[in-house]
Amino acid sequence: MTVIAAPAPLRDYIESIFRAAGSHDAEAQQIAEHLIEANLTGHDSHGVGMVPAYMLHLKNGWVKPNQVPVQVGGAGAFAVFDGQMGYGQPIVNAVMAQAQQIARTHGVAVTTLRNAQHIGRVGFYADRLSAQGLMSIHFVNAVYAVPTVAPFRGSDPRLMTNPVCIAIPGSQPVLLDFATSTIALGKVRVAYNKGEQVAPGRLIDHTGQPTTEPKVMFEDPRGAQTAFGEHKGWALAFVAEVLGGAMAGAPRSGEGFRDGLSNGMMSIVLEPGRLIDGGWFDAALARVIDYVKASPAADPDKPVLVPGEPERLSKAQRGRDGIPIDATTWKQIGNCAKALGLGVPEFPSVAD
Repeated sequence: MTVIAAPAPLRDYIESIFRAAGSHDAEAQQIAEHLIEANLTGHDSHGVGMVPAYMLHLKNGWVKPNQVPVQVGGAGAFAVFDGQMGYGQPIVNAVMAQAQQIARTHGVAVTTLRNAQHIGRVGFYADRLSAQGLMSIHFVNAVYAVPTVAPFRGSDPRLMTNPVCIAIPGSQPVLLDFATSTIALGKVRVAYNKGEQVAPGRLIDHTGQPTTEPKVMFEDPRGAQTAFGEHKGWALAFVAEVLGGAMAGAPRSGEGFRDGLSNGMMSIVLEPGRLIDGGWFDAALARVIDYVKASPAADPDKPVLVPGEPERLSKAQRGRDGIPIDATTWKQIGNCAKALGLGVPEFPSVAD
């Protein structure tokens, strides 16, 4: 069975879990908003299914509630922040608010962030900057006790899914946001919880051979994810590790990190109007979008889309019809709520 949850009451439920777990109201609201937005935009890998992992991190002392980022370096257009291992969503919200102010003053902001617990869907932050007319580029590294992505030509995991994100503002905004692996680890978790296989080419087993079985990422002997686009995706993952990790002074893979999940992040935020007339650029962007979307669809039911469009379509559909949550994930979230003395709300369900 799949639960179909209305976004608003689901947000209230998730918020109540974090509040009961020790987060102040503002922090609980920001985490819940971010997770629900991920589900709404179709990225269930970064949605409410992360709650059990966050509660595990809290139990083990790997995340510290109610932290704020501290600026530890930089001046002028540059700023270096330490997230003090707080929940990633409110930490990055605060850092991006600072980046926005810096960009308004200097035309561009270059920020780095280290020591933040899982920051979630990077496109969430870029999308909000874009809504304020700001272009942004983000490189993120992730460090876990055990890495998950194998190098191109390698046979065992060495890095994590290290996302890259670019947002371009306009009347038709563009949002590129992807993991550098062929599939996000959270999407493998969703398939594992549903008892489904993943598409070919996404995973390898412990011997380095291709597999479609998601359990290789969660049961011993462990396998690995592959980088998308062979050497090209692997190169992006490597660069994200260096810029989001080393440039930020953040933990990196292969250096003995054992305390849950940590993200490092490098962001470039700029005012496009400092480079080109905003009206002219918006019209040029619209012409490019119209040109590529005019390509006849190979499948009439699957028209050409531009980056960010799938998320907008998903948000409209799920905002109207509800957010689907598989039974295993729903039970795991409910167990977290019950452990905190909370009830579990009733939502409709449909057969799988």
